[in-house]
Amino acid sequence: MSAFGITGWGTAVPEQVLASSELAGLLGVDEDWIVSRCGIRERRIVSPGQTTASLAVDAGRAAIARAGLTAADIAHLVVATATPEQPSPATSAFVAHDLGLKASAHDVNAECSGFVYALLHAVALMQLDPRPMLVVGSDTHSLSVDPADRDLRILVGDGAAAVVLTPEPRDKLLAFDLGADGACTGSLKVLAGGSRMPTTVETAQQGLHYARINGNEIYLNAVRFTVRTVRATLEKAGVKVGDVDHVVPHQANIRIINSVLNHAGIDPERLVTNLDRYGNTASASIPLALSEALDAGRIKQGDLVLLAGFGAGMTWGSMLIEWGADR
Repeated sequence: MSAFGITGWGTAVPEQVLASSELAGLLGVDEDWIVSRCGIRERRIVSPGQTTASLAVDAGRAAIARAGLTAADIAHLVVATATPEQPSPATSAFVAHDLGLKASAHDVNAECSGFVYALLHAVALMQLDPRPMLVVGSDTHSLSVDPADRDLRILVGDGAAAVVLTPEPRDKLLAFDLGADGACTGSLKVLAGGSRMPTTVETAQQGLHYARINGNEIYLNAVRFTVRTVRATLEKAGVKVGDVDHVVPHQANIRIINSVLNHAGIDPERLVTNLDRYGNTASASIPLALSEALDAGRIKQGDLVLLAGFGAGMTWGSMLIEWGADR
């Protein structure tokens, strides 16, 4: 296992707030219908000029400063996103340039599992090159959702969060688990815009560039795969579920989160969530909740922190970290 510590963190969310009461009026439903289905009371939505990269830059800058470092200290950048700045080049190229990094940069797209994947990419890279690294999760899914799609529009919010990894003398990653089941690719998808269905006037007119969801399939698979990955990681670490101090899941839907807690036997008091205020921010959801818990002083040195996510694809990933930097 890699020896690393998370020594900096930062967040960036748009100022524009879209409350569920306001959204209910736009969609022709009651606010209680939204809150009871997903537990979200408000979410942040980007304003004109704000992008996936601009949010990532703000979060990354805050994380670097929190770590007491400068842009010159960062050797590698990994950006987790499913809503890239543009099809090419990678979003990380824009982020690295705007932050003034002289570092390698690449993107990871595992949808809402993306931050866990990206963090493990960085940890593995540190085995080969033990220098500071920046990992960012950033998504702007509000821009890829059909305004008339009630099922998805009530869920999504925009945001970014970042962490800085620095080399440590002692292992902090106790165990991890990653996986994907491509048989479930139809549960949540954007059909057009890739090589399978290139962009045409017809695909745009038919709305095939909007994300589409099968809610029942997502719910069942999300619970099943998240519980499975949590159990696998804890088994590999030799840690009982009751010994975990904090659980930071992908902030997708309160029904999914509660079902995962119930099936995995996790005490709800260990849950770290901010879903009600930010909605589903995809790749940003886990680091955003983690950063807020750190800022609140909830996570202490030596605590066991479990990160767990799932995403379209269907992807899943979890990792158990002993919190705190030795330096």
